[in-house]
Amino acid sequence: MTGAGPPPGASSAIPPETLSGIPVDLVYRDAPLGELGEPGRYPFTRGIYPTMYRGRLWTMRQYAGFGTPAESNRRYRYLLDQGQTGLSVAFDLPTQMGFDSDDPAAAGEVGKVGVAIDSLADMEILLADIPLDQVTVSMTINAPAAILLLMVLVVAEQQGVPWDKVSGTIQNDILKEYAARGTYIFPPRPSMRLITDTFGWCAEHVPGWNTISISGYHIREAGSTAAQEVAFTLGNGIAYVEAALAAGLAVDQVSPRLSFFFNAQIDLFEEVAKFRAARRMWARIMRDRFGAQDPRSQMLRFHTQTAGSSLTAQQVENNVVRVAIEALAAVLGGTQSLHTNARDEALGLPTEGSARLALRTQQVLAYETGVVNTVDPLGGSYFVEALTDRVESEAQRYLDELDRRGGAVAAIEAGYVQKEIQEAAWRYQQQVERGEKVQVGVNRFQADHQEPVPVAVVDSAAEEVQRASLEAARARRDPGRVAAALEELARVAMGDGNLLPPLLEAVRAYATLGEMVGTLKKPFGQYRPPVVL
Repeated sequence: MTGAGPPPGASSAIPPETLSGIPVDLVYRDAPLGELGEPGRYPFTRGIYPTMYRGRLWTMRQYAGFGTPAESNRRYRYLLDQGQTGLSVAFDLPTQMGFDSDDPAAAGEVGKVGVAIDSLADMEILLADIPLDQVTVSMTINAPAAILLLMVLVVAEQQGVPWDKVSGTIQNDILKEYAARGTYIFPPRPSMRLITDTFGWCAEHVPGWNTISISGYHIREAGSTAAQEVAFTLGNGIAYVEAALAAGLAVDQVSPRLSFFFNAQIDLFEEVAKFRAARRMWARIMRDRFGAQDPRSQMLRFHTQTAGSSLTAQQVENNVVRVAIEALAAVLGGTQSLHTNARDEALGLPTEGSARLALRTQQVLAYETGVVNTVDPLGGSYFVEALTDRVESEAQRYLDELDRRGGAVAAIEAGYVQKEIQEAAWRYQQQVERGEKVQVGVNRFQADHQEPVPVAVVDSAAEEVQRASLEAARARRDPGRVAAALEELARVAMGDGNLLPPLLEAVRAYATLGEMVGTLKKPFGQYRPPVVL
C-alpha cells in the first residue's frame, strides 16, 4: 500500500511515520490475518495465555531502591501497602559494578541511583518483614547477578521459606550491557559462563526463579528503533540458549525460565505491534531453530517499563500523560508485568507522592478503563497487523545480519550492535533538533515559566552510614571461613566447575560483593570495550 499524503489542514511538520521511522499509510484497507491464531497457542501473536487479564492481571512491579537497605526497605513496604504486587530492586552503581561501598571507586555514588548492597547483612535488612513465599522479587542486576540471587535465597532460608517456594527474576543479561548500558565487569566469555552456571544450578535448586530477563529496554533507551530493540534482544536470547546447550543443558530445561524486558515508548501503535511481533518471532525461533517442544519454551514472557528517555525536565506534568499512554501500550501489547515511571524522574529519584501516582496509573488502567476485558483488543486492526508484520520483517533483517556475523556475542565484540544503535540515536536526535519530531514543551509549545518541582535527594550521610555498616559486618564474621570460601571460589573459577556452590558458601560466610568479584577478576580479567567510530 502507498500513502496518499496528509489530509487537508494537516501539519506538514509531522511526518507520516512512526517514532522509529516506519512509513505510515493514510488508510489501511486490508491486513494479513493468517498468522493471528488464538491467544495462548503458537505462535502466541495474540498473547501467551488464553484468557490473559481476564484470568490474572499483570504484576504491578514498581522499580525502587535508594540510599541504605533500611531506607529502601521502608519504601518497598510502603509500595506493597499501596497495592504493588511485586518488588523490583534498583541497585546503586557500585553494587552493579561489583565494588564495596568503601572502595575508592564507589566514592560519591553509594546509594545514589539505587540501594547499596555489600554483603548478606545488607540483604537481610533490605528484605526484612517481606515474606519471600508471597512476594516475588525482581532485581535489575547483571554482572554480579548470581551473587545477589544467592543472597536472596539465604534470606529465604532464614525466613524458613523453601527455595522451591521462592520466585522472582534477575536481569542477568550481560550482552546488552556491552551493547547499550555499560555495567559490565568481566569479558563476554567468562560472563556467559556465569550465566549458564546460574541456569543449570537454578533449574535444579530454584525451579520457580526466572534466571534471566533478556533486556531490550536499555537498547531502546540508548536510542535504538523498535525493530532494533526486538532484533538485538532476541539475538541475545539466541546466544544465551546456544550457550546453555553448549554447557550441556536441554532446551526445554532452560527455556521456560527465560523472560524478557521491553521498553514502552510513546508511539502507541508501534509499541503494540512490537510486542506482538516479538512474541511471534520468539515462538518460531524456539520451535524451528532449537526444536523446543514444551509450549512454555516457545512463550515470550516479558516485563515492561515505560520509557525513561521520553520523560522531559521541561513541563514535568506532561510526563504523567506520556507514562499513561506508554503503560496502555504495554497492556494492549500483552505484558506480564509493568513498571510505570514517575513524572519527576527526568530530574531525580521519584518522591513518595510521584511513585504513588505512577502506581495509581496502572491501577486506573486495570480497574477503570475496561482494556482488560478482552484479549488482544487491537488484534485484527488493519493498521496494527500491517505494522506488526513490518516490525517483524525489519527485525528479522537484523537477526539475519547477526547470524552472518557469527551471532550476538561476536557482533557485540566487533562493535556492530553498538554502532547500529548509536546511528539510530543520532538520526532521531537530529530530527528533534530540526523540529521534525515534536517533543511537547521541549521543541514546541514551550512555557515561559516553570514552577519549581520538588526533587527527592539521597542524604549524603547515607554513604557514611553504609560504610560504617560494612565495617561492622566485617568485624562480626569469621575471617577464616571467609578466606576458605574465597580460596575455593578461586579454585573453581580456574577450572570448569559450576561457580554457584562456592559463591553460595562465600555469601553464607558474609564475604562482601567486592571480595567475591575481586576473586573472579583474577582468572577472568576485566572487559575493555572496542572503539566504535
